[in-house]
Amino acid sequence: MEIQSQFSLKNHNTFGIEAKAKQFIAVHSIDELKKVLEENKNQAKFILGGGSNMLLTKDIDALVIHIDLKGKKIVDEDDDFVWVESQAGETWHDFVLWTIEQDFGGLENMSLIPGNVGTTPVQNIGAYGTEIKDTFVSCQAMNIETQAIRTFTHSECNFGYRESIFKHEVKDQYIITSVTYKLTKRNHKINTSYGDITAELAKNNITNPNLKDVSNAVIAIRQSKLPDPKELGNSGSFFKNPILLKSDFEKIHQKFPEMKYYDVSETEVKVPAGWLIEQAGFKGKRFGDAGIHKNQALVLVNYGNATGQEILAISKDIQKTVFEKFGIHIEAEVNII
Repeated sequence: MEIQSQFSLKNHNTFGIEAKAKQFIAVHSIDELKKVLEENKNQAKFILGGGSNMLLTKDIDALVIHIDLKGKKIVDEDDDFVWVESQAGETWHDFVLWTIEQDFGGLENMSLIPGNVGTTPVQNIGAYGTEIKDTFVSCQAMNIETQAIRTFTHSECNFGYRESIFKHEVKDQYIITSVTYKLTKRNHKINTSYGDITAELAKNNITNPNLKDVSNAVIAIRQSKLPDPKELGNSGSFFKNPILLKSDFEKIHQKFPEMKYYDVSETEVKVPAGWLIEQAGFKGKRFGDAGIHKNQALVLVNYGNATGQEILAISKDIQKTVFEKFGIHIEAEVNII
């Protein structure tokens, strides 16, 4: 293990933003992580996973600790279910594909989401009708101050829409080191309720889809709508879909009857942020090397040499314009650093 100074983070964030870490170190085991934390107790620290859900707007004046813990294993199983533990540094999509190869069901709708396993509970990531909370059992996390390992159970994580305890009550106090999921071994609950998946399956004449079919459909949909971060810097969906009280939404809907929405409860509806941004005129717009993707208005992109500040400025302009037009505030899903 070697701490490097003035380390470029360009290859460690999916936006491809050029920013420097005052110091940088990658850890590959629990022991290495413990040692780094013990030896740098009084130093400011920044924990880095896959770099897929953040926008760097400045250099990081801290010790950046890159969590590169690898490995996965079955920790328990019965006739119907299997409990699989994955280390935090595993690439999420690779892990999902591995579960499908084993015919373990539950994660297939979240294929091709960028990032690492360790950050999945933080955001309660989700796609096409499923979220991490649906299969999450627990996660192991190291206390940054004491290096003690704690297990966070499902109920302790306080999952919400792209929310968890790790974004609020215990933010910056723990480093997730592994996550355990409960997946099906048989009687898989195939979820094709989203129209895009149904259409993709129909296009391929698949009427009785298996896990792999659903995963392939999701991958095809995502690739058609979302740019590959290796080719065009981005962080996936930049904004959350706003959730409104039905009483508030009805007033807005009267003014904009064409507005799309989905019921999320008896009292709340979800409005697609991408639709709002597109209607506000931003889809496909470019401002220098920063812009909004031509196929998906939710995705802000770096065409080459955009700065984090330039992308942040666009995001604020989008928020302001959407609020002025519709009276709806859209929140960033991406962490602004």
